[in-house]
Amino acid sequence: MIMSNATQPGSGQNNGTGTLNRTSRVMTEGLARTANRAMLRGAGFTDDDFTKPIVGVASAWGDVSPCNIHLRDLADQCREPLATAGARPVGFNTFVVTDGEAMGHEGMKASLVSRDTIADVIELVARGHQLDALLGIGGCDKTIPGTLMGIARMNRPGIFVYGGTIRSGHVGDRPVDLVSAFEAVGAFSRGTISSGELHEVECNACPGPGACGGMYTANTMACAVEALGMSIPGNASVPADDPRRKKVMEETARCLYRLIESNTVPRDIMTRRAFENAIRVTMAVGGSTNAVLHLLALAHEVDVAVDITDFNTFSDSTPTLCDMKPAGKYVMEDLDQAGGLEAVMKLLLEEGLLHGDCPTVTGRTLAENLEGARGFEPGQKVVAGFDAPVKKNGPITILRGNLAPDGAVLKTCGLEEVVHSGPAKVFEKEESALEAILDGTIVAGDVVVIRYEGPRGGPGMREMLGPTSAIAGAGLLNDVALITDGRFSGGSHGMVVGHIAPEAQDGGPIALLRDGDTVTIDSNRKIITVDLTDDELSSRRSGWHPKAHGYNRGALAKYAKTVGSASRGAVTS
Repeated sequence: MIMSNATQPGSGQNNGTGTLNRTSRVMTEGLARTANRAMLRGAGFTDDDFTKPIVGVASAWGDVSPCNIHLRDLADQCREPLATAGARPVGFNTFVVTDGEAMGHEGMKASLVSRDTIADVIELVARGHQLDALLGIGGCDKTIPGTLMGIARMNRPGIFVYGGTIRSGHVGDRPVDLVSAFEAVGAFSRGTISSGELHEVECNACPGPGACGGMYTANTMACAVEALGMSIPGNASVPADDPRRKKVMEETARCLYRLIESNTVPRDIMTRRAFENAIRVTMAVGGSTNAVLHLLALAHEVDVAVDITDFNTFSDSTPTLCDMKPAGKYVMEDLDQAGGLEAVMKLLLEEGLLHGDCPTVTGRTLAENLEGARGFEPGQKVVAGFDAPVKKNGPITILRGNLAPDGAVLKTCGLEEVVHSGPAKVFEKEESALEAILDGTIVAGDVVVIRYEGPRGGPGMREMLGPTSAIAGAGLLNDVALITDGRFSGGSHGMVVGHIAPEAQDGGPIALLRDGDTVTIDSNRKIITVDLTDDELSSRRSGWHPKAHGYNRGALAKYAKTVGSASRGAVTS
C-alpha cells in the first residue's frame, strides 16, 4: 500500500520540524523521491531524519598545513549539538591552498583561485543536495572568505566559524612566527644571522595547529567576519588549540539552529552597515590589505554596494588601536589574553564608531552581543586607547593616479605616512625581483616594480611576501618601495603598494613602465604616479601587447578568462 504524503517517510510532518526542512524536502518527500531516500539511508539517515533540516557542515580540513589540520575535529564537535537541537548534519570537505607553503613559487598562483573555487564547491554541494543550512569552517587566508562567499551566495541560514590562530614559537626567549622565517632569509643573505640561527627559526616558527599568529590575512578576516555579524562573539581571537574552541563550536551550532527556526539568511545580516562595521574593525586591528579584496568580493555576493574608495573613508577616521605584527609587537593569542576582539569592538562602539543595531547570527544585535564582553585585562599593552593610538589612522590607503587609474592598495602599518619617489626597477615576475633583492641589485631609493602578477596576468595574483620580507631582512624597509599588480601577504610591511588596477595583462599603465622611470607614492595625497606625460604613455601603449602566461587549460586558464579587476574584488562571477 502506498502511504500518503502525510505519513510517508520524508513527508516533512514528523516531530513537528517539517517546516524547517524548507529546501531539502524537495529531495526527500513523496513517492517520487523513494530512490533519493534510499541513497540517504545508505549514508545513515533514518525515517526521522527526513523531516529534519539538513545542515551542510563544510570544512576546509586538510593535513597539508597547520592552519587547517584540526578542522575535521572541529567539524565533528558541532555534530552533536546540531543533532540535539533537531537538525541532521552532513559533512563535506572544501579544500585548502596554504599561502605559507605556496609562497614564492608557482603554487601561489593557485591561492586566490582557491577562494572562488571554495565558494563554488559550497554552492554545488548545497544545490546538488538541497541543503537547508550551512555551517562553514575555515582556518586560513582564502578558506575564510571563500567559505563565507559560498554561504552568502546560497542565502540559506548560515554561519561561519574560524579554526583559530596558532601559538607563538620561540627561539630562546624571542617569539617567532612564519613571517620571522621569511625575514630570516633576507637576514641570512646579508650575513646578519648564521645558518644555525636560520635553522632554529625554521624549526620553531610553527609549533602546532592554527593560522599564522600576527594580524595577517587569516586573523584579519576572522575579525572582519565577526564584526560583519556572521560568526559568534569570541570566534575570532580564541587560539586553535584552546579548550574554548569546543565551546565556540557548540554555541555556533546552537545559533545556526535558531537561524533555521527564524529563517534568517545571510542577506538579512550582511547589510551595507554591517560591511561598514567590518571595514572599521579591520582598520582598528591593523589588518591585512587582502581584506580589501575579500570584503569587496563578499559584498558582491550579496549585492551590497561597497566601493574600493570606501576604505579611505574608514581608514581616515579610524585609528589603529592594536599593536600587532607584522609592524607591531604582538600576535593574536596576546590579543585574546588582553581581552579579545570583543573588547576592541566594545571600545569602538563606545566611541560611536560601530553600528550597534546591526543584526548578527546570535539573534541579537552587535551592541547586545558586546554587553557581556569581558573588557581589557589590567595592564595589557596590546590595545591602545583613543588618547594614544598605535597610529592615528588605519593601515590601508587606497591610491589613484596615472599609474593606477582604477586604484591601488597601500599598506601603511608601522608607518605614519609613505612619501617616496625613486627610479623604477622593473621585473616581469616575482622570482626575478627576489633574486635582485637578495644579490644586492636593489639599493636605497629604488622602486621595485613587479608586474604581470595580477589576477588575469599571473594568473592568480600571487602574494609578494618573499620580496617584501627580503627587503625587510636586508634593512631596506624604509628606503625601498615595492609596487605590483599582484598582492601582499598580511605579513608584508614597509612601503608596499599592491592591487594596481588596471593590471599589466589588461594594458594598465604598470605594463608601460621602464627602468629608470620616476615613480611617486604619497599616502597624504593618496596618489601613485609615474613622471610621464599622457602622450608618452600613449606612445608606449601603441607597441604593447598582452603576455602569454602559458596556462592554456585547467583551472588557471579558466580563472584567467573569467576573473575581474582587483579593484572590484577579483571575483569570477
